[in-house]
Amino acid sequence: MVLLCCLMFTGQVLADECGWPQWQSFKRDYVSRDGRVIDPADSKNVTTSEGQSYAMFFALVANDRDAFGKLFSWTENNLAKGDLAAYLPSWLWGKREDGKWGVLDSNSASDADLWIAYSLLEAGRLWHSRVYQVAGARMLKRIVKDEVVNVPGLGKMLMPGRVGFIEADKSWRLNPSYLPPQLLARLGRDSREMAEIEASTQKMLLEAAPAGAAADWILWEKDKGWRSDEKTGAKGDYDAIRVYLWLGALADDVPHKAELISHYQTVARLTQEGGLPPETIDTQTGKGSGTGPIGFSAALLPFLAGTPAQSVQRERVLANLPGKDAYYNSVLTLFGLGWDQQRYRFTSQGELQTSWEKGSCESIN
Repeated sequence: MVLLCCLMFTGQVLADECGWPQWQSFKRDYVSRDGRVIDPADSKNVTTSEGQSYAMFFALVANDRDAFGKLFSWTENNLAKGDLAAYLPSWLWGKREDGKWGVLDSNSASDADLWIAYSLLEAGRLWHSRVYQVAGARMLKRIVKDEVVNVPGLGKMLMPGRVGFIEADKSWRLNPSYLPPQLLARLGRDSREMAEIEASTQKMLLEAAPAGAAADWILWEKDKGWRSDEKTGAKGDYDAIRVYLWLGALADDVPHKAELISHYQTVARLTQEGGLPPETIDTQTGKGSGTGPIGFSAALLPFLAGTPAQSVQRERVLANLPGKDAYYNSVLTLFGLGWDQQRYRFTSQGELQTSWEKGSCESIN
């Protein structure tokens, strides 16, 4: 294990060791000077809490303190009424019909909330910042208060948002990609509820994918258990791809990682057979259809580690890096290629390890 950690941060980074070209490109193409992540593909030039959360994580991985601070400030001031301890971020912000700019949907998105709280706590640890540490701890308490429920027969669970995902206390709509196990492990150190959610998530991941393929959305019904989501059906594509990303990026010594990777081999098999990831997988039959975009290949790099398919997907990504109008492909590429280039790792306890903290690079600024 010690040898692995040492090797991880030596000369194995595939790109420039002290910079992160893909992060610099992302900032140039999608992040405003004051720290707002903009999706230019939308006519309203929207910003989502997801985009803010991912960018905060990438800034931390890049040791980009200036960008992190601006992203955090913009998020708190514009999405959380200036106080993340009291209000979870609204998930959607942009240009309103009256021409004014502001919140378009005040509901929360719990995956973004997890990533923001996690990034704040880890920024506090890695940068020795009590401000970020306290902000992360307070936001975590708000997440538990507003988004965590007790699901009969399943246990504590994080709902996808503050409202709209529970029907008459009989049906709970969940999104597996909203629950990265490594984040739950880290946050579970500070929250008993998050530790319980980690256990419930493990149960969900193993039980709710009978064909070894992750679904975008699933339902848990009281006294009945798992069933396909009525709105989206039994399929996995643009949300589900992140499930494979999170599982692949787990530390190798995480209990059940091998079991989870083995359980979800459908996507690896389909990618190996077809040469490219499928866009959609039927979660009941395990059959794939369509061709996944470049971000899918990037997202699968951690999951395919050590296989011939990984090299094929890496070549595809490096030859077709996303441009200025591909926000989601860009974030998937930053996650997947960043991991593949060993810019970051997660420990078995969910702590973030970065290449710069080992002294190879002080800062990109």
